[in-house]
Amino acid sequence: MTLPNGAHQPEIALDEHKDDPKRVLIVLDVQVGMLSPPPAGIPSGSTVGPNIATILSYARALVPPPRIVHVRNCGDAGEADEPGAPGWQLVHEPLPGEFVVDKRKNNAFAGTNLGEIVPTTAQIVMVGMQSDFCIRATCSAALARGNEVLLVRGAHATYDRVEVLDHGTITPASVVEAEIEGELEEAGVVLLEMKDLPEMFTDS
Repeated sequence: MTLPNGAHQPEIALDEHKDDPKRVLIVLDVQVGMLSPPPAGIPSGSTVGPNIATILSYARALVPPPRIVHVRNCGDAGEADEPGAPGWQLVHEPLPGEFVVDKRKNNAFAGTNLGEIVPTTAQIVMVGMQSDFCIRATCSAALARGNEVLLVRGAHATYDRVEVLDHGTITPASVVEAEIEGELEEAGVVLLEMKDLPEMFTDS
């Protein structure tokens, strides 16, 4: 498989993986551009970035680890996440056996092979960006597939929102993130805190 930057990713059969496919960690759009210093990056990058790193490190240390999928957004020409641009690069280098999925839509299942990698019976832990776009769309799609979805507070984020219909007033990113958490929880997503990390990939 040739990635957009010309790098080659070996094709690995799903049955060759030594992970636990019943549990999946999706690291969504955790790319250099998103975690750059504001205003280019998200306002809460200094806390959300380390929280995501902590969850990923914990998951990698489990035996067996959950299935880990890095999803990378591919923007249009001239955008910060244009394939090959510095902002497009993943913050966390995938380890052998971890999956990389490149997408062009908010819903990471749309137009990709993510649905082949993630069983419909799997429990998904979701972290990443952006709360009101790709997190919302991908969580909603996963619920529609029948997956149980866990979203971690403090491990997803977005930008401040400009209210075009309200004279350009600004809704802080933290308020937007809380709105999305409420919306997704009502739809069936389970909200977790960072303190829940020891039980995040178990049946507890």
